[in-house]
Amino acid sequence: MYKIILLIDFAEEYSKDLLKGISKYSSEYGPWIFCRMPLFHRETIGLEGILQWALEWEADGIIGQLYNDKDIQKIVQAGIPVIAQDFKERFSEIPNITGAYHETGVMAAEYFLKKGFTHFAFYGFGDIVWSRERAEGYETRIKRAGYRVHSFENTMDSSGELWYYKPSSLSQWLKSLPKPIALWACDDNQGQHITEACRLSGIRIPEEVAVLGVDNDVMLCELSDPPLSSIALDAEKGGYDAARLLDYMIRNGLSEYQDIIVKPTQIITRQSTDIYATHDHHIASSLKYIHQNIERNLSVEDVVKQVPLSRRSLEKRFQDITGYPIYKYIYNLRIEKFTQKLLETDMTVFEIALDMGLNDSKNIARQFRQVKGCNPIEYRNRYLAGRS
Repeated sequence: MYKIILLIDFAEEYSKDLLKGISKYSSEYGPWIFCRMPLFHRETIGLEGILQWALEWEADGIIGQLYNDKDIQKIVQAGIPVIAQDFKERFSEIPNITGAYHETGVMAAEYFLKKGFTHFAFYGFGDIVWSRERAEGYETRIKRAGYRVHSFENTMDSSGELWYYKPSSLSQWLKSLPKPIALWACDDNQGQHITEACRLSGIRIPEEVAVLGVDNDVMLCELSDPPLSSIALDAEKGGYDAARLLDYMIRNGLSEYQDIIVKPTQIITRQSTDIYATHDHHIASSLKYIHQNIERNLSVEDVVKQVPLSRRSLEKRFQDITGYPIYKYIYNLRIEKFTQKLLETDMTVFEIALDMGLNDSKNIARQFRQVKGCNPIEYRNRYLAGRS
């Protein structure tokens, strides 16, 4: 029975999802005994103190948020397998639970581009790897589309302070941005900074600023005013894979390992991005209709009936503004909705197809493969803990 130290922020939704995956692996291949070490030990006793505790407790392994400290070598030399959650920077000496941060940035950019935005912004930290690389992915994709990104760096000593509830450089920056603008925050906490600063400054969300976060911390997103849209991550699978790697390192030594990569899975749209950045009211109405009715067997003709335009005229204006033909926009959105149900429910492919008003599950599976590169079952197994 392994004894594992967990040095993780147990209040964060991301960390909770990691713990769910770790716990699932433990229940399947353990059981393991866990020491939930409070984070303040990281500041008070440091890595040397953590190592001393681990040796006295006879710990078999450690998973935690650790500072990039040269003392990490002492834990490695002691022969204790350790995996770091890269809450600041990645380690080179030990494996990391890290993320596909550039990929997440591209997902955010493409989400906003599909909504017709031409002005873009990013809010985050320049000195933290997961924020910095998300910004890089976002900016690279936006620049490729021919636009620029307005950036604001959070340089406050503590992101837990309430400075963003009062007039600040952040609120001044938000007022100065061209409108309407698509703003991506590096995580949901920073996304709430933006919604609070906008409310203080009288900036309308989503009409003037559409705000998107990361982590899909449901409680935090729903507390935001308005509710915050967010990118969901397969963190639970990341926790499961980290536990599997730790198990391997305990049994086989520390010489072979690779980083655990947490990937983005989908964007959960709430009120903070529920808008389309176009002054063409017919296209805005068409987009709204598509999104509200995507869970039935929607056709191009259904959309045409909603506006006083010919099919030819609507299709031309729709493609000019969104970059997609109507049928392709419906097709892509249907796959995204299908994907959401695939990851959030235990429904079969056939049941999901019926739930979305689609009678041909084989056809939707074929379309899914064309977009995602694999069939629905393979996709579900790839992103859910313990399935691969």
